[in-house]
Amino acid sequence: MGDTGSGCYGVTSAPAGRILAGRIGHPSCFGCGSGALGIRRIGRQCALRGALVVILAMAVWVAGARSARSAELAVEGSRFTLDGRPTFLLGISYYGALGAPRRFILEDLDDIEGLGFNWIRVWATWSAFGNDVSAVDDQGGPREPYLGKLKWLMGECDRRGMVVDVTLTRGEGRLGNPHLGRLAAHVRALQTLAKELRAWRNGYFDMANEHNIRSRRVSSKYVPFEEARKLRDALKAVDPNRLVTISYVRDAPRDDVRRYVLDVRVDFVSPHRPRDARSPQQTRQVTRQYLAWMDQLGRVVPVHYQEPFRRDFTKGWQPTAEDFVADLRGAIEGGAAGWCFHNGDARFEPQSRPRRSFDMRKKRLFEQLEPVERAAVREVAEVVRRRNAELGGRRAETGR
Repeated sequence: MGDTGSGCYGVTSAPAGRILAGRIGHPSCFGCGSGALGIRRIGRQCALRGALVVILAMAVWVAGARSARSAELAVEGSRFTLDGRPTFLLGISYYGALGAPRRFILEDLDDIEGLGFNWIRVWATWSAFGNDVSAVDDQGGPREPYLGKLKWLMGECDRRGMVVDVTLTRGEGRLGNPHLGRLAAHVRALQTLAKELRAWRNGYFDMANEHNIRSRRVSSKYVPFEEARKLRDALKAVDPNRLVTISYVRDAPRDDVRRYVLDVRVDFVSPHRPRDARSPQQTRQVTRQYLAWMDQLGRVVPVHYQEPFRRDFTKGWQPTAEDFVADLRGAIEGGAAGWCFHNGDARFEPQSRPRRSFDMRKKRLFEQLEPVERAAVREVAEVVRRRNAELGGRRAETGR
């Protein structure tokens, strides 16, 4: 702000965090002098009020700096860290976020954060139920307004200290039109997003959802290991420190684990385990097996369960709250670094309703969850809360 000639120094009503040090007028300072000599005639009352304004402005600046902090996700051995602290990632599927009204998103984030969840999974290529809300086009270029919506969401989650999983796919068959059908478009999409999201360190990329699926119905979904490495290198060329993974369906054999860890060099593995009634009781042993294999291979990375079973997916089996809790406990006891409460459309119901996170245009996620799911999210959050309390107590005892 320029010199008004009042001789008083103060702050403007600029946005929080911005303090301007120019000479400005102050209502109580009229008559206290002007020009170069005016500042010598500032009365005691004016000086005190000016000092108070500066102090208040500094408080606003500090609050603004805190709210604008950047939560940084990283990897330390088999664990994730958030702002340098070992953190178990407890998340929830939020796939169609870019098509939801911002009010819905903010209300859902309040519920998610309030429960103690610390990450969400959002798709950057999503076109379910005839509604394409992808942040990139089929050639990998930016696509508005959805890219802007993704950036806003990254910032909102960053403010809350939450992580965002940004997922892409080569095509999603049943739920939408194929995306990024060729390697060149896929590379461009990752680089577009890596560049646009570089300012936020609270996210990672799943470069290709369930890349190992090969069938006539969703043939475009398949991404060979060799291409996976090219995707990884292309993204890291833009943002070397961004964490990346590539998810796969079913339990991976040892040789595939070797290829993910040593050939593709993902920052963590993301298995999508089988979705049947036996799965919750198997997760602990499967997780331990993955970690043991990686130890033998000489490179251990986190095991992250970003898409376990869900309700309304498997014929003949509707998971209960106890099933979700058992699966989470197995993941924790096996040494996993993260787990997700997965949800989606009712595959065998008319119009696939409730669609949950797959379509949040008319209802937000938490309005679509069934009573069993509402109970499940409360109970899994309590499991992680107790685990964190126990770990905190042990650290206090050992001083570590």
